[in-house]
Amino acid sequence: MKLLRHGPVGQEKPALVDAQGRIRDLSPVIDDITAETLRPAALAALRAVDPASLPLVEAPGRIGVPFRGPGKFLCVGLNYSDHAAETGAEVPAEPVLFNKWSRPSGANDPIVLPQGSVKTDWEVELGVVIGSKARYVSKGDALSHVAGYCVINDVSEREYQLERGGTWDKGKGCDTFGPVGPWLVTADEIADPQNLAMWLEVNGKRYQDGSSRTMIFDVATLVHYISRFTTLYPGDIISTGTPPGVGLGQKPPVYLKPGDTVRLGIEGLGEQCQRVLAWDAAQLD
Repeated sequence: MKLLRHGPVGQEKPALVDAQGRIRDLSPVIDDITAETLRPAALAALRAVDPASLPLVEAPGRIGVPFRGPGKFLCVGLNYSDHAAETGAEVPAEPVLFNKWSRPSGANDPIVLPQGSVKTDWEVELGVVIGSKARYVSKGDALSHVAGYCVINDVSEREYQLERGGTWDKGKGCDTFGPVGPWLVTADEIADPQNLAMWLEVNGKRYQDGSSRTMIFDVATLVHYISRFTTLYPGDIISTGTPPGVGLGQKPPVYLKPGDTVRLGIEGLGEQCQRVLAWDAAQLD
């Protein structure tokens, strides 16, 4: 299934995408898509619903985060060897973990530059959404805890991340720095999460053109590894790293500026499109 939510912020309605690519209203079946909806039994109940029995959504408008109430927003750094090389970093011996403090935003919601930012960057990433509690899980069992996958733009302010001391988190957690969606594609529809093409363009120029095949630590390894440091619960999101082509790696570096348009996508998981706004041009709640 491809699950989504549409409508104004705070008023989103649940929906799914049928086999013909049409959006169907899930409101007759559930009030909303939440972390609880991602549990195996709840997803099985949704799969039993005939999409043809659901009303069509002709004009969905804004596409929100695919489910309400995301939990932890966990990220993996330097998880592609060629991306590590372009940033001048060594390939890590173990996964590099950090957090996004920001709430996830909709796939096409704007990216708002922090006040005074001059080094805001882009990163297309495969998102992994947890569907059942995972604590000290084996690698062989890890994927059974995954509800589904989605596109994430791990927007990053490089000055804050690398030049301001402390952890990476302060460069990763600014408001609007985590577009998620447009859909959550359930795990049964993704035959191999390690064989997905991924790309990103800024103002029509393609900068990233990679594949999840080149991850250093695959999805199963990441779920297994992270579950040894924190218990994962339904609705937790893991952003698994980015292939090469980020702005920091360009010669000279290229960063986002007001008026830019960022488009990105992952095979089978849909596309995002964000307009970049200056802080004083934005209305944030």
